Amino acid sequence: YGYGKSYNSFKIKDMNQQLLVLIKPDGLKKSLTGNILARLSETKLEIVAAKMVRVSRELAVEHYKHMKDKPFFEDLIKYIQGELHDRRKVMAMVYWGDNAITKVRQLAGATNPEEADPTTIRGSYGRITTKGLYENVLHTSSNELEAEREIKLWFQPEDIIVDLYPTKVIEVKMEK
Repeated sequence: YGYGKSYNSFKIKDMNQQLLVLIKPDGLKKSLTGNILARLSETKLEIVAAKMVRVSRELAVEHYKHMKDKPFFEDLIKYIQGELHDRRKVMAMVYWGDNAITKVRQLAGATNPEEADPTTIRGSYGRITTKGLYENVLHTSSNELEAEREIKLWFQPEDIIVDLYPTKVIEVKMEK
């Protein structure tokens, strides 16, 4: 039964969440994609969208706009754009399912790789550079509001195989 469809007046949508997961340039450069995807498969969530993205400065700035006042902001932008690893791409995915945000964030571990449990993805593969930048191999949405903002930033509705957010088609007629 599709997203948002009723079944015996119980909406399937109500128990599902979605979030954006990015495998960052350092994760790609270290050939960790398979390892990370295998670990994420433990969540039993569904990938409902996936693509490789060359991150523009505009996309990077909009994605990290909440950190624009941090002293490391420019390094963060260079990092997500792949300038620090000569790997100018990220793998962007939307994971969907029951309690998705909590499941993925627990598996990902703390943002700071030094504080992340060694059994988590960031604890296993992340590091902190000598300049203090967290190279934590993946990004995960922190809450439902951020997930919606980020998914809409990285994906068009037609890129996603389920209808996560209501969309409306508007026909615009131009006068001759």
